[in-house]
Parts: sequence; structure tokens; C-alpha cells
Amino acid sequence: MNTLRQAVQEYLSLRRGLGFKLKEAGKGLLDFVTFMEQHRASYITQALALAWAQQPSGVQPAHWAQRLSFVRGFARHRSATDQRTQVPPQGLLPFQPKRARPYLYSDDEIQSLLGAALNMPCRYERGELRPWTYHCLFGLLSVSGLRLGEARNLELQDVDLDAAVLTIRGTKFGKSRLVPLHASTCKVLADYIARRRHHWAARPVSSYLFVSSWGSRLDGGDIHRTFYALSRQIGLRGVSESHGPRLHDMRHVFATNTLVRWYKSEQDPERHLPVLSAYLGHVHVADTQWYLSDSPELMREAMRRLERRWEGQP
Repeated sequence: MNTLRQAVQEYLSLRRGLGFKLKEAGKGLLDFVTFMEQHRASYITQALALAWAQQPSGVQPAHWAQRLSFVRGFARHRSATDQRTQVPPQGLLPFQPKRARPYLYSDDEIQSLLGAALNMPCRYERGELRPWTYHCLFGLLSVSGLRLGEARNLELQDVDLDAAVLTIRGTKFGKSRLVPLHASTCKVLADYIARRRHHWAARPVSSYLFVSSWGSRLDGGDIHRTFYALSRQIGLRGVSESHGPRLHDMRHVFATNTLVRWYKSEQDPERHLPVLSAYLGHVHVADTQWYLSDSPELMREAMRRLERRWEGQP
């Protein structure tokens, strides 16, 4: 029988081969193995799992619960080859993580944001493309359902305007996927790419689609700071507010609008949900269902369909 350390390496390799990156879990499990070796333990027990998970003291319960979840997943795997393994049950360190409530932008708010991006002042010639870059980036996020990291990682070769499709590489779960584009989106992208090509014609620039004023890939921190400034400018958040609508919420808007269209066209949203899940790059349909929470319009369309079914009953 292999050692716990060998078993952890095999477990991580297996999971990563399935597309899971496991950065935090990987570091945590290697630390757990070191803890087990220090206690001269050759198999996982509930007591030792809890003792390791509840380190360090004085942190939020969420941290302990996350550490125990790392061990639980590995223990399930290990129990197939070592029957002495005790799998820590759910509820030992009860904690229900809170996900940020999504903000559902209105069409007018999206248009105001895009307009504010185009009107950003340019102090230097090098920054003349900046308004168009953010206008295109924020617009693409609002209509495509892409994660910000996926949009940042787009390269020119990933944009096929003839086929009207984006190739999304190195996603959250390490899998690539194709994202179809509407003709209006292709038009905006084509305009931006032409402006980008003209702006950088005589200077070196990276192959990324969205680039900074220095020709490198847009920095994530700069994107968020620009978004916060523009969102305050158009009244989406107060001048001194640290909380408010997020760029990531545009994925919720895209998912919600897609289902609303399905409802209005009398299609079956439940049957099409796996399609939307694949489009968004979700591994589990349940993740897509979360994106559809707190949508009044979606609930109205669902109730409208339900009432029509009731009216049709004898």
C-alpha cells in the first residue's frame, strides 16, 4: 500500500487531469500529509482531520470548514484503497458560505456604463485607444457571459469574426470551449480590432485582444479600478461606497436574459439549462441555477407560463 503522501499526489494528479486546478486544496493537502507524518499516522481518522482543520486558531469558521472539505474529498478517494480511512462527515464544522447577491443591471445601466467608458479623457496619445478598449471589453462581458479572466486572456487568434465565434482557452476548470457571437457583437469587435491595429501599427504590442496603454495585457486591478470609477460616475454606487455592482454580475444578467428569452419564445428552460451551463463554462448545472436567482423578470415569466397551464386545465 502506498503512503499518504503518494496517495495525495495521485489524487491531485487525477483531479487536475479532470480539469480542476486545486491550488488551495493542493497546498492544504500537502500540509495535511506533513501533519499526519508528524503524528506518525498512516491512515486518516476523523479526530486527526478535525485537529488539522481547526488550525490556526482565531480565524473565521469558513477557513476551518474549507480545510476540512479538502481532507473529506481526499478521504473519500483514499477509502477505496484503505478501508481504515475515516471520511469526515458533513456538518462536523457547520458553515454555509455566503455568496454575494448578484446585481442585475438594466439595459439603460449597461448603456450608461459603455457611454462613460467611451467618454473617458485621454491625456496622452499613447492612451487614445483606452476608451475603446474598455467600451469593447465591458460590452463583450455584458453580452457573452464570459468571466473577466477569460476575456483578459483572449488573444487575436481566438477571435474568428468570419465564423462569429470566440475560442476560450485555459478556463476556470482547464477546459476550452467555443462561444458564438451575435452579428452586432462581431461588428463592435471588428471596429475595435481595426482601431487597435491602427493605434499599434508602428509599435510593438502583445497578442492579447485587450491591451493597456503600454501594449501589454490589461491588468485585472486596473480593470476593476476603472469599472469602480465609471460606476460611481454614472451613479451605480456612491462616491465613498466600497460595495456595489460587480463586473462578474454581468454573467448573471446574461444567464437571466437568456432564460427570459426562452420563456417568452415558449421554449422549455429546464431542458435547455445544460446548454446554457456549457456556454457559461460551468461543470455543474447547479452552478448555473445559482446565477438565475433573484431575478424578478424571470419569476414573472415563470409565473406567466404556470398561469397559462392552470387556465388550460379543465
